[in-house]
Amino acid sequence: MLIIDHMNILLVEDDRSLGEGIRDALKREGYGLDWLKDGRNAIAAQKDNEYDVVLLDLGLPYKDGLAVLKEMRGNDITTPVLILTARNTVSDRIKGLDEGADDYLPKPFSVDELLARVRALHRRACGRAAPLLVYRDIQLDPSGHTARYKDNPVELSRREFALLNEFLEHPGRVFSRSHLEQCLYGWGEGIESNALEVHVHKLRKKFYPGLIQTVRGVGYSVKK
Repeated sequence: MLIIDHMNILLVEDDRSLGEGIRDALKREGYGLDWLKDGRNAIAAQKDNEYDVVLLDLGLPYKDGLAVLKEMRGNDITTPVLILTARNTVSDRIKGLDEGADDYLPKPFSVDELLARVRALHRRACGRAAPLLVYRDIQLDPSGHTARYKDNPVELSRREFALLNEFLEHPGRVFSRSHLEQCLYGWGEGIESNALEVHVHKLRKKFYPGLIQTVRGVGYSVKK
């Protein structure tokens, strides 16, 4: 059973072979992914979509990665950025970090290390240093892919876990239907009209009925 800490990730990488490897690894974890192969549309993509982490190559065609990063921060885009690059000198690392990068991973790298760094960036961005996410009697462990309620294991589907994780990362926030559907389904995937309601119903049944609140005409929320 696959259980994940859901994230939407923007990958900006022109190396097709490397990009495909990263894409496949992220998809196996259940993450949503947009992949751009040059820097020209990176800013527009971030204005049109909500991303949790940006994976940014420096040696991009048309628009260098550092220029993309500088423009991001100049436009007050605060999404965590992990630089992926073959430029591995100290001066290159300093330049990237000074322009606003959050972390730096030199090529070649292992997929496991990439995933661990992505999870760490996401935790820090959410103000959560520890990998375990706790809400009342519920515990989610994204790195261990487990869920517990009142110290008993709970089996969740990939999308059930992704939905619950999104709520518990932001208790008190009201999420629109469209936002939650974007979290659960990749771009281009077909979505049945009642799919979201089915997932919400199953989570209420597996935990407790009042866990997820329906905000009429708006969406869903978990109490703060």
